[in-house]
Amino acid sequence: MRSISVAERRARLGVRHRLAAGDRTDDVLDVVRSLVVLHATDPATVFLSVAARTRTAGPADVERALYDDRTLLRMLAMRRTMFVAPTELVPVLQASTATALAAKQRRTYGRFIEQAGITDDVAAWWAAAEEAAHDALLARGEATGAQLGADVPVLRTRVNPAPGKSYSKPMNITTWVLVTLGCAGRIVRGRPDGSWASSRYRWAPVEAWLPGGVPDVPPAQARTELVRRWLRAFGPAPVSDLKWWTGWTAGDVAKALAPLDVADVDLDGAAGIVLADDLEPVAAPEPWAALLPALDPTPMGWQNRDWFLGDHRAALFDRSGNIGPTVWWDGRIVGGWAQRADGEIAFRLLEDAGAEAAAAVEREAARMAAWYGDVRAVPRFRTPLQRELTA
Repeated sequence: MRSISVAERRARLGVRHRLAAGDRTDDVLDVVRSLVVLHATDPATVFLSVAARTRTAGPADVERALYDDRTLLRMLAMRRTMFVAPTELVPVLQASTATALAAKQRRTYGRFIEQAGITDDVAAWWAAAEEAAHDALLARGEATGAQLGADVPVLRTRVNPAPGKSYSKPMNITTWVLVTLGCAGRIVRGRPDGSWASSRYRWAPVEAWLPGGVPDVPPAQARTELVRRWLRAFGPAPVSDLKWWTGWTAGDVAKALAPLDVADVDLDGAAGIVLADDLEPVAAPEPWAALLPALDPTPMGWQNRDWFLGDHRAALFDRSGNIGPTVWWDGRIVGGWAQRADGEIAFRLLEDAGAEAAAAVEREAARMAAWYGDVRAVPRFRTPLQRELTA
């Protein structure tokens, strides 16, 4: 059995995730492909994840890929998380994950509709609401939720999802319907109002990105393809990391792995797997520094992070387990950073990584400040160190 050390895993991370200086690129689409998908719960993460892996590209290049060239698309997928994905991967994500998620959303919202006593036939009523919203969006071409709510009276139906609870209040179903249509692969979050850090998205038909709609892929085939891509980007790793990343059951993960040629490997005493054609050693790149944003896809790619996180969890994660902005040196996390109100990028090294590391991190901080420009973006999930640096 091949043994793959922590040092080699860190080398793979630097090279394959385009964080090592020699592996960075200004091709935004290639950056995203290298990571399978980008986390997009916080809209700023998409842009800052690209910033860390490019040389001279700027926010306009990411916006061009998303909204002009439309080679990237936002969608809910694994673990009901928002991602930005290459459009060629959308059919895989749709069949492997998002279609089932849409069905789950309909069941959840349907219970609220039934509980409110709005109709005797929830399924038909909900389907009609979806169609009316979709037709209105096709007529407009692009619209905000408020505009569609004004066009379609049923979207203004108000429902209390938790009657009798102190925290609950009635809300209209516009967002519920639009989110479900997005999960079903029928509509897409388009260009936001405001800066690249804004989440006030306009909606558009999926055909604006994929003429003819999302192609059908057999779900089993889609799950296997998604697993293959994850292993290429994040392997070797324990199967438990793959299960966590996909959010699938152990049975679904096992079935998805079955058609692939994988090899068992030893990860410093732990069992892992890797694609069988990916056993050759990866040469370590020159030492590199990077400032990765909150929820960046690299630290979010594995559930077990000890091999690159060390003992810095308490400072860099919030109470819900969301990772904040991190400072990396040569394949491991050595600190955290934050953007202050005046635009300064402040960072703190949580261990002595040496003078070379400190100088390289300074350069990355200056580069990140230039990327932000006049935009100010507070992470949605604030961590202890991020709060300290911006106090």
